[in-house]
Amino acid sequence: MAEIRTSHLFTLKLVVNGMQPIGETPGGNRRVGLVAGGTFEGPRLRGTVLPGGADWIIGRPDGVTTLDVRLVLETHDKATIGMTYRGLRHGPADVMAKVNGGEWVDPALYYFRTVIAFETAAPQYAWLNKAIALGTGSRPPEGPVYDVFEVL
Repeated sequence: MAEIRTSHLFTLKLVVNGMQPIGETPGGNRRVGLVAGGTFEGPRLRGTVLPGGADWIIGRPDGVTTLDVRLVLETHDKATIGMTYRGLRHGPADVMAKVNGGEWVDPALYYFRTVIAFETAAPQYAWLNKAIALGTGSRPPEGPVYDVFEVL
């Protein structure tokens, strides 16, 4: 296979409700973003993000922000799906200062990508247990937004 094909799974919008700072660790500046909820919608599944997820963020000395996120999605038909992803966000210092300051910045001006896995016991979504997904992100003031694509 010469190229990677994908199919849009859904758009995920998260609501973050505060940060728990841990501080300068050997790996960088660690903080934990608390996910209060959100929504996801796409052609094959839609629903809400349950409260209680978290993003274990590291601000590295080289200016890269690493993400390590665990969420629980609840579909419109009440199935629950575990979603985990790791990612990177970085760009020119002036652009990232605006993003980190809560300003809207055109996502084309910075790099924000994730690698995603799912876990569910719901038979109608069991296909997610066998899928890898990729995400492209943006960070508007109201919270992170991801377009999630299944790798075919």
